[in-house]
Amino acid sequence: MRKSPSRPNLRQLASTLGLSVTTVSRALKNGPEVNSKTIKRVQEAAKTMGYVPNRTGQALRTGRTNVLAAILPLETQAYLSDVARLPLIEGMTVAAQARGYTLSIHSALPDADPLEVVQKTVGLGACDGLIITRMERNDTRIAWLDEQGIPFVTFGRSDSARQHAYVDIDNAKIAQIATAQLLSEGHRRIALQVLGGRDMASAERISGFFLSHEEAGIHADPALVGTDHFDMETSSNALDHLLLLPDPPTAMICVSELGLLGAIAALRRHGISAPSDFALITRDNTRMCDFLGLPGIRYHSVDMARVGQSLVEGLLGRIDHPDDGPFQKVFAPGPLFGDPPHAGRDSRAGKKP
Repeated sequence: MRKSPSRPNLRQLASTLGLSVTTVSRALKNGPEVNSKTIKRVQEAAKTMGYVPNRTGQALRTGRTNVLAAILPLETQAYLSDVARLPLIEGMTVAAQARGYTLSIHSALPDADPLEVVQKTVGLGACDGLIITRMERNDTRIAWLDEQGIPFVTFGRSDSARQHAYVDIDNAKIAQIATAQLLSEGHRRIALQVLGGRDMASAERISGFFLSHEEAGIHADPALVGTDHFDMETSSNALDHLLLLPDPPTAMICVSELGLLGAIAALRRHGISAPSDFALITRDNTRMCDFLGLPGIRYHSVDMARVGQSLVEGLLGRIDHPDDGPFQKVFAPGPLFGDPPHAGRDSRAGKKP
C-alpha cells in the first residue's frame, strides 16, 4: 500500500523559506511584528506545502493551543429554532481567525447541566479559553472557572457577586422601549415572549416590560408573559391560546424574528390583521425584518456578528492580560425600525381605555 506523503512541520516550512522558525510562527498568526509581505509569503507557502499546525505539540511547547471554545447550548431541538447563533458564530470566527486562533463550537442539549458541560469542555484540555452563553441567575460556572484559573467571557451577565468578563445586550431597555411605544399607542393588553425564563436575559426583558407599565401607571397582566423556546411553532401555538382569552392581547413583543413569524401565522388563522388590529414588535438578530416587507412591523435590530467579535476580543484580553480588569461591554438598543401603524387604524387597542 502506497504511503501518503507526510505534511511538513514548522521547521521544514521555515527552512524552505529561509526564515527563522519564530518569524514563520508569527507570520502564520498575522503577528504585527512581521511585515505584510512576509506574512503573505509565509501563508501562501504554508497553503501550497499543506502545512497544518500540530496543536498537540504546540500546546506542549507553549502551554497554548491557539483554540477558543464557544459553548452554545441549543435553545430547543426543533428545526430552525435559533437563527441568532449563525451571525454570532460568524462574528466569533472572523475575530478569532484575525488573531491567529481557531474557534471550536461545543453544542449542548437544552436539558444538559451547564456546569457539567463546562467541566467536560475544560477537561479536554483543547482550548485556551471559553466563551459561554445563556447566563443564569447566580451562575455557578463563574465561580468554578475563576477557581480553576480558566480565562472566560460570557454572553450575558449574571447576578453573581463575582466580577467577570462579559458582553451583553441591554435586554431590559429593549423591552422597556417596545412596551412604552405600545402603551403610547393605546394598547393596554400587551403580551411578551421570553426564552426559557431561568436566564438573566429573560429576567431583564420581564423587568423592562413591567417597568414601562409601572411608569405609565398601568397594570401589566403576568398571564400575558410567556416563557418558552418560542420557535415558529411554539410562538404560533402560544398566541393561539392568548387570542382565545376573554380579554385577549392587542399587541405582542416577540422574542425574535422566528417568534414574529409564528405570531403572524396565528393572527392569520384568527382572521386578525397586523398592524391595524394587532401590533407586533420584535427583536431582529439576523436583519430578516429588513427583507420580509411586512408593513407596520416594528423591530429592534441587534448586530449579533459584532457581539461575536466583542466576545472574542474580551476573551483574548483575559488570555493576554489576566491581571487587567475584566472586559465588560453592553450593547445599547438602537431605534425602533419599521413603519408605525397609521393613526386611527388600531381599533382593538382603542377599545381598551
